[in-house]
Amino acid sequence: MRRRDAQSRCPELVLVADNPDRDVRAFEPVLAAVEALRPGVAPLRPGLLAIRAPGRFYGSEEHAAAVIAERLVSIGITDVRVGVADDLFTAEQAARGAEVQGWLVIETGGSAAFLGDLPVEVLDDGDLVGLLQRLGLRHLRDLAALPARDVLTRFGAYGAKVHRLARGVDPVEPAARTPPPDLVCEIAFEPPLTSTEAVCFSVRRKAEEFVAGLGERGLVATAVLIEAEGDDARRTLLSSRSWVHSRWFAAGDVVDRVHWQLQATPAGSLVGAPVGLVRFVPETVEPAAAHADGLWGGGTDDRVDRGVARVQAMLGYDAVVVPVRQGGRSPADRQALVPWGERPTGLRPPDLPWPGQVPSPAPTRVFAEPWATAVVGPAGQPVTVTARGAVSCVPTMLLIKHCHSGSSNRWQPIDAWAGPWPVDEQWWEGGRGPAARFQIVGVDGRAWLMRCEGGQWWTEASYD
Repeated sequence: MRRRDAQSRCPELVLVADNPDRDVRAFEPVLAAVEALRPGVAPLRPGLLAIRAPGRFYGSEEHAAAVIAERLVSIGITDVRVGVADDLFTAEQAARGAEVQGWLVIETGGSAAFLGDLPVEVLDDGDLVGLLQRLGLRHLRDLAALPARDVLTRFGAYGAKVHRLARGVDPVEPAARTPPPDLVCEIAFEPPLTSTEAVCFSVRRKAEEFVAGLGERGLVATAVLIEAEGDDARRTLLSSRSWVHSRWFAAGDVVDRVHWQLQATPAGSLVGAPVGLVRFVPETVEPAAAHADGLWGGGTDDRVDRGVARVQAMLGYDAVVVPVRQGGRSPADRQALVPWGERPTGLRPPDLPWPGQVPSPAPTRVFAEPWATAVVGPAGQPVTVTARGAVSCVPTMLLIKHCHSGSSNRWQPIDAWAGPWPVDEQWWEGGRGPAARFQIVGVDGRAWLMRCEGGQWWTEASYD
């Protein structure tokens, strides 16, 4: 559904930005739990996996499905559905038809009969489904009844593959993954520590072992999850955060992240409880060769990275930020500040249409706080913009009320102007209301980007 349609039907809907890497990480505990019961897991996509049915080991396929469902429920996955069939496509459809924490077993040789009653909408291809419906094929049995040669002639190799799926004779075997090596490092404190500085001092050697262990496998970590647990019997999670690096984590970088993460809690005490364990989990690892220096070394970029990292270590994680381009109508909206080393997430797409956006060229300086400004017409009357986006009169004079604007706070004639570009942003959320932007050039040759809002003028940016 479109986002606005979904929100109108469910105002409490929570929207989460698409992040495939996050989905893969969230699904990893499920894969590990199933691998502990039956090696050879094939992850198809986050939320869907396939394995060879271990019915012989557990006595029956129903019993095996019950064991798997019970294992996943024990790790907090409550919506578990298991399907068992001769081929992968039929097994997926059986799982979709099973009840929550239940299973559906299709008898050997019964795939075609089970699939025949399903509508063609179960095929994950909107264009193909629409074509089949226009041809009068409503169920998979209708598609399976067609001669294979005619389907190949009409739809090609892809259509022939879908025809085999509908008949329950798909020969595709899922590729089992190789379980990843255990790269997690953790250190327990006895007695527990209550000081941030003491924790950072104690984890330094473990951080070195963590980075060295990755290096032995020819890997480097570009994203690390750091967790701090309490010293109680249940090991209460006190702090957890994922950190990313612009290049890769060295031991000192890991220790710095521990310090920043624990500093965010009340001074001296970590969320009111002592720390009994710290864990490093490499969320994203890459081959070390991909981050090796070039033939002639890294040059200036490496020195800049080290210098910025040192400043960040002294001043704090949020003290060093870099501008990132995003979508928006005003120059200030089209940039976001992201902590150095952090991957930007949740940004507005810059390639979408933004009605009311000021055309190129972009201003060279955007003011953190807009400057109060006055713009008048030929008779000295204030220039305003009507609700329909029309200018009340021609702008002829301007006054920028700012001591550092270079205009000496004097009125000056306007040499040229362009606009208005009307914009009415987020009026349903109590936003700023209707406004319009202008590009104005004074007789002194300086160009400005100005906004007229509610009869008040503001200077937002300047051009060179």
